[in-house]
Amino acid sequence: MGETTVYIIRHGECDGNRDKRIRGCVDFPLNENGVKQARALAARLKGAGISAVVSSPLARALETARILGEAVGAEPVVKEGFRNICFGEWENRLQSDIMREFPEAWRTWTTRPEELRVAGAESLFDVRERSLRELENTVAEYEGRTIALVSHRALIKPMLAGALGVAPPFFWRLHLDNAAYGVLSHTPARGFTLRALNITEHLKNLKIADDFDSM
Repeated sequence: MGETTVYIIRHGECDGNRDKRIRGCVDFPLNENGVKQARALAARLKGAGISAVVSSPLARALETARILGEAVGAEPVVKEGFRNICFGEWENRLQSDIMREFPEAWRTWTTRPEELRVAGAESLFDVRERSLRELENTVAEYEGRTIALVSHRALIKPMLAGALGVAPPFFWRLHLDNAAYGVLSHTPARGFTLRALNITEHLKNLKIADDFDSM
């Protein structure tokens, strides 16, 4: 069968990014800058041949997907497997508060995040497993087509590591800004190939939140 191309997209900015909160499954909508980012992304990808858009159910991703979908003529399809990591009792907390209250755990997050365990949270390995399963199912469903996948940094990075067979520690080896995109291809013979990551040329006139150490 033909090659499947997946545009891997991180959602536009939300207040959780701007305020340096640990977002997890808290349902932040896009903020004003995030809407502008999503529109710039849509303009960039309008001619990319995207025929389907799949998305996390969380508002910041789904709003980004809808703006893109309007540009390419595709209604977003929500897939639960692309929901952001559940981060338990840390969700919606300021990074600065977590650093102060849980210094050892925060050090683990910034150096060996695959080993981090937080009450009520998924591990990065949990996310890697469920997201890769959803990705494989999605590629099978849209085989031979060009699609867009809109999700979250803390899901996309472990998912890509799983797709590419990157061994731990994998999380900090990949980077993706808000409303940036990458290109992943798949063929039955070769599996997944990462062709590009963190493309941000369309965002050159917009602010990009510096939230590198947050979820």
